[in-house]
Amino acid sequence: MSAGDSSRKTLEMESFHTRFSAWTPCSNKALNRQLFQERVALISHWFDLWTTKQRQEFLFTILLRCTKSQLRFVHDQFSERMKVSKVDFSTVLPRFISLYIFSFLSPKDLCAAAQVSWPWKFLTEQDCIWMPKCIKLGWFLPYTPTDHEYGAWKHHYIACVCNLDWLTPREAAAVYGTLNEPKTDDEELQERHREKCLRKIILGEIALRKKELFRARPPWVSGTRCSRLFKSRCQPRLPQTVRDRVGLHEALEKQLVLASLEALPKRSHVFGRHSYPSLSKKNWRGVLKNDDSPSHAFQTHFILISSRIPAHEMVVDSVKAGVISVVYEHSGMTLESLLYLTDKALGRQKAQSMGIFTDGDSREINLLQGYKIGIKNLLRPDVRDFWEKLGSFVAPKEEGGHVDLFVPLGASEAGIEVLSQLSQLTGTLFTAPAGIATGSYQHILSDWLGQQQERAPPSIYFSESKLQMWSSLMDFLEDTLISVRKQFRPLFKELQKNASGRIIGQFMSDTMSVTNILNNQEIAQALADGLEALSKENPERNVLEDNPQDTKPSLGKNDPNVEVLVQLERKLQMDWAAKRTRVAGELLQSERKYVQMLEIVRDVYVAPLRAALSSNRAILSAANLQIIFSDILQVLSLNRQFLDNLRDRLQEWGPAHCVGEIFLKFGSQLNTYTNFFNNYPVVLKTIEKCREMVPAFRAFLKRHDKTIVTKMLSLPELLLYPSRRFDEYVHLLYALRLHTPAEHADRGDLTTAIDQMKTYKGYIDQMKQNINMKDQLSDIQRIIWGCPILSEVNRYLIRVQDVAQLHCCDEEISFYLRLYEHTRDLSLFLFNDALLVASRSTSHTPFEWTSKSTYQFIASVALHRLLVEDIPDSKYIKNAFILQDPKHEWICATEAEDDKFLWLSVLLNAIKSTMEK
Repeated sequence: MSAGDSSRKTLEMESFHTRFSAWTPCSNKALNRQLFQERVALISHWFDLWTTKQRQEFLFTILLRCTKSQLRFVHDQFSERMKVSKVDFSTVLPRFISLYIFSFLSPKDLCAAAQVSWPWKFLTEQDCIWMPKCIKLGWFLPYTPTDHEYGAWKHHYIACVCNLDWLTPREAAAVYGTLNEPKTDDEELQERHREKCLRKIILGEIALRKKELFRARPPWVSGTRCSRLFKSRCQPRLPQTVRDRVGLHEALEKQLVLASLEALPKRSHVFGRHSYPSLSKKNWRGVLKNDDSPSHAFQTHFILISSRIPAHEMVVDSVKAGVISVVYEHSGMTLESLLYLTDKALGRQKAQSMGIFTDGDSREINLLQGYKIGIKNLLRPDVRDFWEKLGSFVAPKEEGGHVDLFVPLGASEAGIEVLSQLSQLTGTLFTAPAGIATGSYQHILSDWLGQQQERAPPSIYFSESKLQMWSSLMDFLEDTLISVRKQFRPLFKELQKNASGRIIGQFMSDTMSVTNILNNQEIAQALADGLEALSKENPERNVLEDNPQDTKPSLGKNDPNVEVLVQLERKLQMDWAAKRTRVAGELLQSERKYVQMLEIVRDVYVAPLRAALSSNRAILSAANLQIIFSDILQVLSLNRQFLDNLRDRLQEWGPAHCVGEIFLKFGSQLNTYTNFFNNYPVVLKTIEKCREMVPAFRAFLKRHDKTIVTKMLSLPELLLYPSRRFDEYVHLLYALRLHTPAEHADRGDLTTAIDQMKTYKGYIDQMKQNINMKDQLSDIQRIIWGCPILSEVNRYLIRVQDVAQLHCCDEEISFYLRLYEHTRDLSLFLFNDALLVASRSTSHTPFEWTSKSTYQFIASVALHRLLVEDIPDSKYIKNAFILQDPKHEWICATEAEDDKFLWLSVLLNAIKSTMEK
């Protein structure tokens, strides 16, 4: 065999061995290429036979194995074949980017772009593009577009443009002629050069002005908007040494805020001094103390009712006909605002008697939030001025005038001292309940201290049968009214606002034609004012605290009312033994009722559940029984022992016997109550959890809750009684000490026991306040979309004000000629440290009167950085003001003049309080 034949046979053998293998020879390039081509043809044949899903899986597997350079090669080949660079950008880019690109086009170009393709037409007719163009020109939709309405703002823009009486310069010259004679080329060049020089000078002056403003104040106040605040007023200046310090911006910012408060217009209020701004054109009516006219008769009875009173709507319903009643908000109100409401309700007449129905105890009057008036702060300037001015609204004592405080001040020495000081300051007789009767507001139906009139004070203002029913059922009525207020508040608000308008509209449409109605707008306004005066509606208002300046008391110490109270105190000292016995009997009786309520928990709930557990038919596990009932049973054992000690002491009761030592022994074991109150939230959650998860326990509660045995109460309601018992302990201890002589052996123990109970009552009140504040902040955070976390230490809500946000069409003209457009509705949530701004939207449900409001978070501003500016009333705007922070500015207007007065009083006092911290 020759050498050629052997080499050919070797090549054939190598080809035979490698043709169907996975190995590709690298040394023989020709064979390598041949094998590669055969395999590509084989894979291509397979690829043609595969389904679409199989092809996609194959491509996905191959692309995962490729390197970056190989993927880049695939991308380039695909781009060259498909020509991606020529694809319509609106179909490739995200929609918001395409809308942003189209927003730079003019209205004319947008209309032309809408004819290119359907995607361009859809994008160029979106409301988010046309709405800014309409608002910039002051064109606003007369209605709110629905969610699926398309192109509303574009159609509105076209309609407004079509209605414009606009001519091009050539058309105007053809119609009206021209006033300018044709100029030569040299004159036109000179005029252009003169205009260019003037423009350069103006720009230089503007730049120099901006530099000066930038040096004098922070950069956010150096523009054209807020600079008007300092044009005609004193601009704050700082020395050069202060400017060089690190805290320059903080000092400047503080001075700017204070300057904005000082720059607002002043107005005289009922105290006779100047206060926060109000744009009212009405003046405060002077208090007519020396009105000797024969027609001036004091037959009016007036009562103030606090919203803190449980089920205060029922109290208002029990007011007699002819008695003027005003319901005021307890939270956020100021003393001056309370006087404002009183003065507005009474007009120029004085009241024969005035009642104040509010919360309080035997030492203090819880008149407003932040104003617990007692002997310690009664002589504070703002409190003293309030009582002096309030007394001037009442007829003098010689003519039978008196002020009735529905607070049990007659049950303690401190309360009697408060009545004495008030009578001395005002020259008016003050009366209050003796407060011996325990229970929920039962003291108002008991004896009254300082009573000189024939009728008891409650019978002057209220129907006693209705008041008695309210005092018995107020706790349950309050629970019901809470849900009723939430449901009906929007409806009542709209009805109150629209009732007079509907009556006037019906009256005028029945008596006048459309032309006469349009020409008699002043008559409609006069009718509205008349209806408002006749209705005597006194809506509830929210205001922040106010601190007026000092004034001096108007009466001396030799006041006849003081002698009357001294005689009453001597009379009380003469029959102290009988009074002391009566208070001790009330203490024993109320303690027996309290222990009976705790025994209901033991007999009705604990005993059956334990019996079921012992009989291997458990309703609740032993652990859950221990969590729910262990603390309340310990409280029952403690109070049962306390009741036995009281009963033993009162069986042989005499004037020399003591009760204080029993209270001291009881007070040393209050750690039992501490455990109960600390675990109280856990107990309620455990009850709810077991109710949901254990059907047998749910059936057990259904059989035993709200039955005659439980006095129609449920288990959680029965667990409320320990938190309310300490109020009664404090009232009764004060009453005991009041009727205990100074030399009595029980005097010192009673004083120590009062301090113990007051301290523990303060602990309970603080727990309640923290829970209420936390729930209030969580509710606000839930109803506002996009709201940040509001829960912070010591933060609480002061007032919520609904306003309209305005937009100024031209800020370069005078205030009195500016036109404003209503852009949207806002709600201002004022806290003690910040102002939260949210947009408000109102939606109506078909076939229903009520409306639903939704809120969207806009901004949150710290009060120490908030600037306030007043906008004077003009023909085009009323009740407006400006709020500004370093990043935002809001031009706001309230619906009523009083709302602006009360809101600015709240806001400015909150800012001052924040700046003082």
